[in-house]
Amino acid sequence: MKETGKIIVLVGIIIVFIGIITWLWGDKFKWLGKLPGDIRIERDNFSFYAPITTMVIISIVLSGLLYLIGKFLK
Repeated sequence: MKETGKIIVLVGIIIVFIGIITWLWGDKFKWLGKLPGDIRIERDNFSFYAPITTMVIISIVLSGLLYLIGKFLK
């Protein structure tokens, strides 16, 4: 049960850190969501947006971070 508490606190710290980065330097990440491979379809009464490439990059980064965190907790 102690390990679960550590993980929850660590995830909370990471979320706060990401929030602070977004708050302070959010204008530096305008390219995020506009990468090649992100699908955007806009019509008169319809719009569709699927940030496929952005989600893949975020997934790779988060997987790497979680891997490193797992290595440090063991």
